[in-house]
Amino acid sequence: MNKRLSWQRLLPHAITLIGFLFISVLYSSPILSGKRLKMHDIVQAGGAAEELKKYHEQTGEWASWTNSMFSGMPSYMIVGNYPASLSSKLGGYLYGMLPVPADIFLVSLISAYLLFFVLSGSYWLSATGAIAFTFASFNLVSLEAGHISKIMAVGYAPGILAGVLLAFRRNWLTGAAVTAVFMSLELYSNHIQITYYIGLSVAALVLIESWALIRSGRSGQLVRVLSGLALGALLAVSNHTTRLWNAYDYTRETIRGKSELTRAAAKDSGKKNDGLDKDYAYYYGSVGIAETLTLLIPNLYGGPSGGSLTEKSDFYKALVGRGVDPANARNFVQQPLPLYWGAQPLVGGPVYAGAIVVFLFVLSLFIVRGRLKWWALGSVLMYIVWSWGKNLPSVNYFFFDYFPLFNKFRSVSMVLSLAQLLMVFLGVLAVRELSGKAGRFNEIRKPFLISLGLTAGLCLLLGLAPSLFFSFRSEADPALVQDFVQMTQDQNFANELYRALQGDRESMLRGDAFRSMFFILISALLIWLWMNNRMKTAFAFASLLMLTIADAFGVGKRYLNEEDFVSKFTIDAVKHPSPADEQILKDPALSYRVLDQSRGNFMSSADASYLHKSIGGYHGAKLRRYQELVENQFMKSKPNPDVLNMLNTRYIISKDQQGNPTAIQNPDAFGNAWFVSSYEIVPNADKELEALDSLKVREKAVIDQKFAPALEGLTLRPDSSASIRLVSYKPDELVYESNAASEQLAVFSEIYYNVRNEWKVNIDEKEGT
Repeated sequence: MNKRLSWQRLLPHAITLIGFLFISVLYSSPILSGKRLKMHDIVQAGGAAEELKKYHEQTGEWASWTNSMFSGMPSYMIVGNYPASLSSKLGGYLYGMLPVPADIFLVSLISAYLLFFVLSGSYWLSATGAIAFTFASFNLVSLEAGHISKIMAVGYAPGILAGVLLAFRRNWLTGAAVTAVFMSLELYSNHIQITYYIGLSVAALVLIESWALIRSGRSGQLVRVLSGLALGALLAVSNHTTRLWNAYDYTRETIRGKSELTRAAAKDSGKKNDGLDKDYAYYYGSVGIAETLTLLIPNLYGGPSGGSLTEKSDFYKALVGRGVDPANARNFVQQPLPLYWGAQPLVGGPVYAGAIVVFLFVLSLFIVRGRLKWWALGSVLMYIVWSWGKNLPSVNYFFFDYFPLFNKFRSVSMVLSLAQLLMVFLGVLAVRELSGKAGRFNEIRKPFLISLGLTAGLCLLLGLAPSLFFSFRSEADPALVQDFVQMTQDQNFANELYRALQGDRESMLRGDAFRSMFFILISALLIWLWMNNRMKTAFAFASLLMLTIADAFGVGKRYLNEEDFVSKFTIDAVKHPSPADEQILKDPALSYRVLDQSRGNFMSSADASYLHKSIGGYHGAKLRRYQELVENQFMKSKPNPDVLNMLNTRYIISKDQQGNPTAIQNPDAFGNAWFVSSYEIVPNADKELEALDSLKVREKAVIDQKFAPALEGLTLRPDSSASIRLVSYKPDELVYESNAASEQLAVFSEIYYNVRNEWKVNIDEKEGT
C-alpha cells in the first residue's frame, strides 16, 4: 500500500516531466531536423577556445594559456577541465542531454517547478509558474544572443530558493541537500554576476526566516537549518574551488580589477579605481525608468533595436506614396529598422514578464500575507532599481562605489530576469491564496478589481491614447533623420519617413497594450468564474496554464523562432578559411599574430581566432593592461606602428574594393623575441605607456621601476651576431634558442600575466629571470 501511495504521488511529477520535455522540444522543434541555434556569443566563445581544444585533442591536456585571442590570455575563463568536480560532471550531462535550447528549457522548467511546488503543493500551478518563468521573453532574447551561461545561472536560481525554503519550512536535511545540488549547478554555470544577484536575495531570505525562528523560540531548529545550509554551501563551493580561485585571481588583472595607471585610479572623482569604469559598466543595459513597463506591455518601447515591419506599416505606405516600387519598399521594411526608442543603445528585445504574471503579481500585493511577500517584493523592487543603472544615479552610483563587488559587473538589465522569477513567485502565492477562498469571491472583490484596474486599466489607457504619455523619439533619432536624408536626398521625404516610423512605434505600443489587456481580462474572468464556483479548480488551473503558454510563446516567438535555427554547416562557416586565411596558413613560422580588420572592430570579434593567433578577440573579461594598451595606441589617430610590430603582427587582413578579405604581410613585425641595445627605468606604468608614443621598440625597452631589482648588475654590450628564436611552441610552453657573446636583454612579444608567479623562465635548464 505504501508503494502504491508513493507511485500515486510520483506519477503526476513524472507526467509533468514528460510534459516539460515535450514543450521544450516543441519550442525548439527545428532541432528535430538537425538544425541548431545560431548564437553569436557561443560562436565567439568557440573561436576563443579553438586552440585549446585542438591542443587537448592532440595531447589530452588542457593548456592554462592561449595565444589565439588578445595576443594571449589565461584559459581559466574560456575552457578547461575540473575532474574533481562532481557537479561539473552533472552540469555537463544536463547541458548535453538535448540540443540547445531544449536542454536549457528543460532544466529551467524542472528547477522552477520544484520551487513552485514547495510553495503551492499544486502540480498544475507549479507547472504554470515554471512555464511563465522559463519562457519569459528576456530569457529567450538572451538565448538567441548566445548568453548560455547567464540563462543557465538564471535557470538554477529557483532550485536554490526551493532548497532554502525546504530547509526552513519543512525538512532541514532535504532542504540542505537540494540547496547543495542547485548551488553547485549554479556555480557550474559560471556566471558570477547572476550568482551574485541571486545570492544577495537568498541571504536576505535566510536572515528573514532565521529571525522568524528566533522570535518563535525555535533556536534549536535554527541551528540545524543554518548548519545544514552552511554544509550545503560548503559542498557546493568545494566542488568549484579551483575554478573560483582561478576566476578570483584572474579578475584582479582584468578590466574589473585595479589599474596600474595612476590617472585611471584618479579618474572616478578621486576614488580608487578597483573595478569597471562606471561609464563602461552602465553604457549597456541601463533600462529607462518608464521602460520597466515592458514587463506588462512588450512593445511599449518598440521591441528590438533592429525590428521589421509589414505592408500595413506607416513606413511602407510612406515609401510607396513617394513612388518607391512596392516590392522594393516591402524588402526595405523587412530589413532591421530602428524601432526601439528607449534609453539603451542596443537591445535584442523587451523584458516581458507576461500580462497574466503582472496581474497576479499586483493581486498578490493585496491578498497575500506573511514575510515571504515582503521579501519577494523587496527583492523585485531592488532588482528593478538596479536595472535602471545610470538613469537613477543617486542610488545606483552609490551601490557602484560602495557596495562590495558591485563595480565588477556591467549590463545591469540582466537582473530583471530574477525580478521576473520573483514576480512569478508572488503570482503563485496569489493563486494559492485564492485556492483557499473558492466560492467566496466577495472576500477578494475589492483587491481583485483594484488589481484589474491597475493592470488592464493601464493597458487600456495606453492603448487608447499613447501619445499623451510618450513622444516615440529617442536620442539617436536626429542622426537617423540624417541617414534618411542621405538615403532619399530629400529633407521633406526624410521627415516624412521619420514621422511614419514614429507612427509605427505608436502602433506597436497600442497593439501590445490591447493584447496584454485581453490576456488580463481572460485570466480575470477565469478567476471570477472559479471563485464563484462556476468552474472547477482543475479546469481553472488547466485554462490558466494554456493561457500562460499562449501569452509567453506569442511574444517569445518574436525573438527566438524557427529562423534562428540553421544548419551545422552554416554555423561552422566561420571556421572555413577564406583565400586570405589560406594564404596566411601557408606560413611555416611556429607562432605569429594576425590583425583582422575585415570583420569590424578587431577587439569585438573572435572569428579570426578559429584559424589564427589574433591580436583581437571577444570576451567580457579582458586583461586590463592589454585593454589599456589598445585604448592608448590603436584608438589614436596616429598610433606608433612599432606597437603593432612588437606584438609580432605578421599579417593584416582587410577588405579589397570588392569587399573580399585580403591578407597583407607586415615585413616589419619583430618576431617572437628580440634583443634590445638599451633600456630605461621609468617611475610607473603611466610613463611606460607614454613612452610607447615615440619609442623605437626594436632598439630600446622601457621598464617599470618595480622590476628594476631584476636588472641590477646588467650591462648591455653591442653584439651584432646575437640572436634569439622560437624553436618549440605549445600554448603554455615556449622554447627559445639564443646565441650571444655577452649578456643581452630579450624582449618577448607575449602579454605579461604572472599573478601567482606561475611564469617560469628556464635558461639552460636552470630556473632564472
